[in-house]
Amino acid sequence: MIDHAVIELKHVFKQFGKRTAVHDLSLTVPAGEIYGLLGHNGAGKSTAIGMMLGQVWPTSGEVTLFGHDVTVHRSQALRKIGAIFEAPAFYDYLSGRRNLEILSSYTAPTSRHRIEEVVEWVGLSGRENSKVKTYSHGMRARLALAQALLPNPEALILDEPGSGLDPEGIHEMRQTIQRLHRELGLTILLSSHLLHEVEQLCTRIAVLNQGHMVFEGTMASIRERAQWVRLKVGDFPSAVSTLRQAQLVSDARDGSLIALNTGVGTDQIVRTLVQSGMPVYEIAPDQASLESFYLSLMNGKREAN
Repeated sequence: MIDHAVIELKHVFKQFGKRTAVHDLSLTVPAGEIYGLLGHNGAGKSTAIGMMLGQVWPTSGEVTLFGHDVTVHRSQALRKIGAIFEAPAFYDYLSGRRNLEILSSYTAPTSRHRIEEVVEWVGLSGRENSKVKTYSHGMRARLALAQALLPNPEALILDEPGSGLDPEGIHEMRQTIQRLHRELGLTILLSSHLLHEVEQLCTRIAVLNQGHMVFEGTMASIRERAQWVRLKVGDFPSAVSTLRQAQLVSDARDGSLIALNTGVGTDQIVRTLVQSGMPVYEIAPDQASLESFYLSLMNGKREAN
């Protein structure tokens, strides 16, 4: 696996007047990753992506793509990048193919073969000659992805590619992104508020809150982060009290989940409860979801503020 940085931000700040939209943001997207950028509206995701694409100027700090500083060598930095940023604008009265021809002419002439190739990649074959005004929201999203693929990029930056799509459209977009990553080897940075999609797509994530990065790490580390165990007993509160006294658990929630202290195994839980006269009907690890992790992260930050 190639591990050089495709996208790198170092101590980046962005201020709009007195408001700081991004505060001391540092992150690295290695080659070959599908990297998720998460955060609520106003967290700084779009500002960060705008700086990566040279459309927003950082107040301070360094933004590089493939080793080129975006603020110094913008054209070189963006040469291998395709992007969906904000709402793509198309000519509704023209066909999808004609839109791609016109949009590609703004940057570099694109061959007919390349246009046909990207149309097939995004699943628009058979509809590329229809007027865009007849396209569904999902087809427009695929046309936007086709536009991002025209320059034959090595990396994609996608800002909310599933926004406004129905469940079927979201599923199709996810499959397309996975195929582009798997078959073309693209590095992908994906900004999204659809946590379930991020969980299925991304290998690593960064979470922004009010312009600050509050977490960065792999999806695997999130799943391993808390040793939550699902426990089914006759009297859950009494069982938790017993386990706390034995210093085996640090937390409990939802009437069925306990957080084990470091080094504690489920066998110790069962033995302690049985010895106390409490039958155990079920005990099993509870794999943390990205949603539960994200919500606990946001709730913790709100309590700290």
